[in-house]
Amino acid sequence: MKALIPAAGYGTRFLPATKTVPKEMLPIGAKPAIQLIVEEALAAGVEEVVIVTSPDKPSIQAHFAAAPVWRARCAKKPEIDAELAHLEEIGRRIRWVYQTEQKGLGHAVLQAAEVLQAEKEPVLVLLGDALVSGEAPSAAMTEISRAHGGASVVGLEEVPLERVSRYGIVRPAEQRADDERVYRLADLVEKPAPEVAPSRLAIAGRYLLDPAVFGLLASQTPGVGGEIQLTDAIRRLLAAKEVYGYRYPGTRHDIGNPAGYLKALQAFS
Repeated sequence: MKALIPAAGYGTRFLPATKTVPKEMLPIGAKPAIQLIVEEALAAGVEEVVIVTSPDKPSIQAHFAAAPVWRARCAKKPEIDAELAHLEEIGRRIRWVYQTEQKGLGHAVLQAAEVLQAEKEPVLVLLGDALVSGEAPSAAMTEISRAHGGASVVGLEEVPLERVSRYGIVRPAEQRADDERVYRLADLVEKPAPEVAPSRLAIAGRYLLDPAVFGLLASQTPGVGGEIQLTDAIRRLLAAKEVYGYRYPGTRHDIGNPAGYLKALQAFS
């Protein structure tokens, strides 16, 4: 299994800090946020991580690169040296893809099509500005997928009605009898108005998607906001194959804005 992390966004909600520090590199303790997300993917059984980033964010790639100077400086500090060695090992399992223009989440995911569309296993997609405290959902989503013949699974959270217009919202078809957190999905709608939202279950930063989604994204017309929406492509995928939703028990934190970042710091402390 492989994973994809879109991490090319401008981070405008965090300006002026993100003029020089990408939002994905904001520290959560001694690690930048994106390292925690990569480690979540690896813990779920992923063999290789593809990070879609921007040429304007060289610090992300530099973080995972080998650092012989730092290894030499920390040679007499075994705990720190072990962390640096661990980071180098992670770096060897990352492939880099660049996005040079911003046309929506679906467009960001599409940049990895050449690398991932030939995969036979579902691809794990973890948003680079979404941290999950508590129980991370990626491992559970892989188990749900395997239990349903390799079906796609999207991570869900329940949101207040007044906030549904900020998210992709799902319409559940049925709840799994043995697990009230798992739903077979009937439909998905990107950023609906509250009065027409099919539920309050929002797609929440984690996806496990059939590689067929890359072909759908290649022909996807712009949707809400004039952008290529990943939700629209998943909706088309749903017309041909089963898609499940998993209302995961952990708490998602949007670290792309100062308020969400402060909550993440609190949760992870």
